[in-house]
Amino acid sequence: MGLSEHIIMRELDVPEINDFEVYRRHGGWEAYRMALKEKNPADIVAMVKESGLRGRGGAGVPTGIKWGFLPKGVYPRYLLCNCDESEPGTFNNHQIIDRNPHQLIEGVALSAYAIECHTAYIYMRGEFAAAAITLERAIAAAYRAGFLGRNILGTGFDLDIYVHRGAGAYICGEETALMESLEGKIGQPRLKPPFPAVAGLYGKPTIINNVETLANVPRIVEKGVAWYRSHGTEKSPGTKCFSLSGHVNRPGNYELPFGVPLRELIESPEYGGGMRGGRPVKIIIPGGASAPWLTHEHLDVPLDYESVAAAGSMLGSGAVIVLDDTVKAPHVAYKMDEFFKHESCGKCTPCREGTHWLVRVLHRIAEEGHAVPEDIPTLHSIYNQMAGNCFCLLGESAVMPIKSALTLFPEEFEAIVAASRRHPHGNGHGDGRHGPVIPLTAKR
Repeated sequence: MGLSEHIIMRELDVPEINDFEVYRRHGGWEAYRMALKEKNPADIVAMVKESGLRGRGGAGVPTGIKWGFLPKGVYPRYLLCNCDESEPGTFNNHQIIDRNPHQLIEGVALSAYAIECHTAYIYMRGEFAAAAITLERAIAAAYRAGFLGRNILGTGFDLDIYVHRGAGAYICGEETALMESLEGKIGQPRLKPPFPAVAGLYGKPTIINNVETLANVPRIVEKGVAWYRSHGTEKSPGTKCFSLSGHVNRPGNYELPFGVPLRELIESPEYGGGMRGGRPVKIIIPGGASAPWLTHEHLDVPLDYESVAAAGSMLGSGAVIVLDDTVKAPHVAYKMDEFFKHESCGKCTPCREGTHWLVRVLHRIAEEGHAVPEDIPTLHSIYNQMAGNCFCLLGESAVMPIKSALTLFPEEFEAIVAASRRHPHGNGHGDGRHGPVIPLTAKR
């Protein structure tokens, strides 16, 4: 089920689309020009709402409804583009900016006009150094052409767009931590409510949207609501750029309509091209490291928000990680929770302490070969104490790998414990050189 016309990954069809003039020759900035001259902001908000566009950053909140949360008559307002792409397995934002930066800039500009905002920020992951330069050059070209700045195209609308680079913290992908960082503070999440739409950046009404979300807006305005809704499903209209990685033959970004089965993304010669070496699928993580795991039994689940949720996971950022039968679930959980431990901001105790102890116990099981029977109930206890008790979703995300591993593959943990009892100095998962078991009550 391929696409006759791409919505997000337009650079696949147009050479040098990153150049301002090339982008203009292929219809770029036309939706923005038309909106400024022929439509009022409320018209754009209505189109986006009717299109059913949902946020692509993970939660899937309808974008038009989110814009509608802004309090009437309260100014100034800010628009923040969340480009802190740091969810493991996600890499489509980077490609959009590298190859077609004007599509994002136009999406930011159109959205700013819609919400009556005159200052917008694109918050970029610190490691995206080259992409930041590409984006800054594209923004400069838009200023020179009169599409940004003061009295744009003679319409009286003013807009400035700034690129702000973060310092590589995963937590700054959380919208309130992003605002704290942008204000020059430590990147830690804020207590909600108030929500950003009411009191966000500098205490003013703020809308925060992901790169892929905003890149949809020009196409919606240009082609119309009916055209946009002709892609995807009724509740998940449009397309999604899936970042496919793992043990597939052709990892990469693939844009597909919502509702395409997982099997097609993984096995089609146009996309994943099947599993390397023909090995069977063991673990599918459909929405980045934060998402609960699926297995080969879920290959026919449609890739849309409702179907993936019904299968027990979430679509999240659309980062589909596929692992074959050569991996062990305890090791996968260990590596993922090691990431979350490293990225925990330390603000709340359940996340700060919980991720530490998850990794400590998982390291003993998956790496050292010194597992004891008490480790399995201890892991259950730790994640149960974290679930629902963390300040933000980072701690909740850290629960997903270990809960999934213990739920789907309990026998692998039990086998390591049994092997450790037979061979107390090492069980093949480690070399036995890590010393004696460290009691969980020991001080760090």
